[in-house]
Amino acid sequence: MRTVLHSLLREHAEARPDAPALSYKGSTQSYAEVWASACAIAAGLGDLGLARGDRCAIFLEKRPATVASIFAATAAGGVFVPVNPLLKAGQVAHILEDCSVKVLITSKERLVLLREELKRCEALEHIVLVGTGAGTVVPDEIALDVAVHAWDEVFPAGASAPADATIDQDLAAILYTSGSTGKPKGVVLSHRNLVAGAESVSSYLGNGPEDVILSVLPLSFDAGLSQITTAFAVGAHVVLMNYLLPGEVPALCAEYGVTGLTCVPPLWLQLAGVEWPPEARERLRYFANTGGRMPRATLQRLREHFPAAQPFLMYGLTESFRSTYLDPAEVDRRPDSIGKAIPNAEVLVVRQDGTPCEPGEEGELVHRGALVAQGYWGDSARTAERFRPLPREQASWRTPELCVWSGDRVVADEEGFLYFVGRLDDMIKTSGYRVSPTEIEEVAYDTGLVRDAVALGLPDDRLGQRIVLLVTPPAGRTEIEADRLLTALRRAMPPYMVPSTIDVRPELPRSPNGKFDRVLILSVLTS
Repeated sequence: MRTVLHSLLREHAEARPDAPALSYKGSTQSYAEVWASACAIAAGLGDLGLARGDRCAIFLEKRPATVASIFAATAAGGVFVPVNPLLKAGQVAHILEDCSVKVLITSKERLVLLREELKRCEALEHIVLVGTGAGTVVPDEIALDVAVHAWDEVFPAGASAPADATIDQDLAAILYTSGSTGKPKGVVLSHRNLVAGAESVSSYLGNGPEDVILSVLPLSFDAGLSQITTAFAVGAHVVLMNYLLPGEVPALCAEYGVTGLTCVPPLWLQLAGVEWPPEARERLRYFANTGGRMPRATLQRLREHFPAAQPFLMYGLTESFRSTYLDPAEVDRRPDSIGKAIPNAEVLVVRQDGTPCEPGEEGELVHRGALVAQGYWGDSARTAERFRPLPREQASWRTPELCVWSGDRVVADEEGFLYFVGRLDDMIKTSGYRVSPTEIEEVAYDTGLVRDAVALGLPDDRLGQRIVLLVTPPAGRTEIEADRLLTALRRAMPPYMVPSTIDVRPELPRSPNGKFDRVLILSVLTS
C-alpha cells in the first residue's frame, strides 16, 4: 500500500532490485542500491537526532546522494527541504532559518560559501558533507559552532532504515517558491500530496518501467522533483543532469535512449535550435512543457525534431504540484490551451465570490483534490489567503475542504478547455521561475545605490518575461553607477533573478496613496 513517499522507492527495490533506477556521469545504480543508500542515510539521520517532523535541508547539485537523501529524510520520519543550488548564501540561509532546519546536507565547497550566513540559523545542529570519508578533518575555513560531519562517518553503508511510523497525512517536504511580498515562502506538502501527484502525472504520461526519463530541471522546483517521483512510481530509469550546455541534452538522450523529457519554455527554445542525431530522437516517446506558455514556433520545431513523440503541454503551481495538461490529440486544435485537470483533481474557474464562471468568462483558477498542499510554512495569514474553501456544497456537518486559489486568471471554452490569461498579483514569470519583484527591489535598496526601485516583467519570447528594474538616483545625486549596481545584484541573486535591463529615471510615478503606480509605469514602458 502506497501511503508514504519512500514506499515508491522501497516497492521497486523489493520487486525489481536489479532494475536501473539512477544514472549519473556514466554510472548506474539499481533500485536496490539506491534504497540501500537511502536506508543508510535514514539511519544516520536518526542517530543525529532527526525526529518525526524535523526538517532536513539538501543543498546540492543533482547526484545520486541528493536523490537518496530526499527519500532518506522521509524514511527517517523527517521533512526534506530541497534548496536550489543556484541560490546565493543569503537566500539559502533564509530558507534554513525560516523553517528551522535541524540537519543540512551539502558539500564542502558549498559550505565555505555559506559559513557566515549560517551563524543566524539557530535551529541548525548538524551539517553533513557529501563526498567526505570517515576521519576527514574539517578545514578551519568552515569551522562553525554547529557539528560538521563527514558523510561516511554518519552514513555508513549497510545500515537499516528506522521503523516506519509515518502516515500519508504527515509532512514530507517543504518547497520554497517566490511570493509577491518578498522573501520565498515554503509550500508544505504531505506524503499523500507527493504520492497522489506522482501517480496522477505518471498515469496521463503513460509512464512505465521501460521508460528512461532525463532529469534536467532543479529538484527544488516542483516539476523537477516530479521527474523523480513519477519515475519511481512506476519503476522507470532516471538520468540525472546538471544542465550547462544545450548540446549535452541530445548527447545524453542518445547515450541512454531517453523516452521522456520535460523542460520549461526558455530551455525548449535552446533545445529546438540544436542538432538532434537520429539516436537521440528515435526512442523519445513524449516531450512535455511546464512553467509557462510554449511559443507556437518552438512547439512546431520540436514536433519536426520528434515526429513520433507526443507533446504534453502542462500547467502547475507549487501549491498543487500539477493542475492541468493538454491531451496531445488536442494540440493541433488548441495549441494555446493549458488543457483540463489532471487525473484525481478538479479545476474550476470562479468569480471573486466563488461562483462558477460561464464559458468565455474570465475568472480565477481554483484547484481541489488530493494534491492541494498543506499551506505555507509558519505563515497562517498567507495560508488563509490562498487556501480557502469554495462556497458551494459546504455541508454543515463536514469540515470545509480547502482548495488552492491560484491567483491565475483563466478562461474556459464551451468544451471545458482552459486558457491562461494572466496573474492577479505582480509576480514575474521568467525562465520557468516565479520571481518576486519585491525581493529584487529589496536587494537593490540594500546596495545603497538607489533611492527608488520597481521591478517589472515584460513579455519575452525566450524567457516568458524579462525583468526590468526601474530606479532613481540616491538623494543628492543625479546619476546611478549602473555597472556597480548590476554587479551587486549578480552577487546577491541567482542569474534568473538578475534584471536584463536597468532603467534609470529621475522620478517614478506614484498613486494618490503614495505607492508606486505599477500599472502606469508598465504602460509607459510598453507604449
